[in-house]
Amino acid sequence: MESGNKLIDGRALAKKIEQEVALGVAELKSSKGITPGLATILVGDDEGSRMYVRLKHKACERSGIHAEDHTLPANASQEELIALIHSLNNRDDIHAILVQLPLPPHLDAQAAMEAIAPEKDADGFNPVNMGQLLIGNEGLVPCTPKGIIRAMDEYGIEVEGKNAVIVGHSNVVGKPMAAMLLNRNATVSVCHVYTDDLKKYTTRADILVSATGVPHLIKAGMVKKGAVVFDVGIGQKDGKVTGDVDFEAVLPEVSLITPVPGGVGPMTISILLQHTLESAHRISG
Repeated sequence: MESGNKLIDGRALAKKIEQEVALGVAELKSSKGITPGLATILVGDDEGSRMYVRLKHKACERSGIHAEDHTLPANASQEELIALIHSLNNRDDIHAILVQLPLPPHLDAQAAMEAIAPEKDADGFNPVNMGQLLIGNEGLVPCTPKGIIRAMDEYGIEVEGKNAVIVGHSNVVGKPMAAMLLNRNATVSVCHVYTDDLKKYTTRADILVSATGVPHLIKAGMVKKGAVVFDVGIGQKDGKVTGDVDFEAVLPEVSLITPVPGGVGPMTISILLQHTLESAHRISG
């Protein structure tokens, strides 16, 4: 994908992936009579989570995937959540399951991820899929890092032999991103809240991925000249949606950067669609 400027256009890339998925869905329907099915589980009524679920369902609609929304009240028990997951595991018409995070604090998210059948694990958070990723078998992997890898491929970003720095060590982005970059022979550093002298690391990065949710954590002077920057963070500053990176200040230094919004977010949702289609293929044989 050619970029006339320094922006990695997540919306355009997401659209391209969505079109690929729509073709794959149509082909699966005509050849096997199977419609890929995604089930989302939302516990409680967090407005941000509701919005994300709506965006995912709209994307499913556009690409021909059957999507179901299962909601539980905020006070639902762990047993109720696990029972719902098991019932969806057992359905032949549901090929992918996603539990919208974060869950209310009394629920164990890790236990929920472990309850999802590995072959239906749309988010790639089940320990079986995480373990496969670690040994280089990238099947169903977390969607955000996979979207970033796809963007690197599209924009011809070289990874092998490069210094990659990830800020944030979550199971959702940081750790799987590190594994995926290691699988492509980058030299990887992972920084976090306990890292001493963050700038020492970020100024060495050929590829910088920041996923902390701390607005403008990455400032001018913290980025290597010509670096490629993926801003995964999303927060508020001065009433505006912003990322981890002080975009305007850092822009002159970089070769490529994702904006917030319109960068990593749309790509993440399109990868979810791709996973649902892949799972439908695998499960239907």
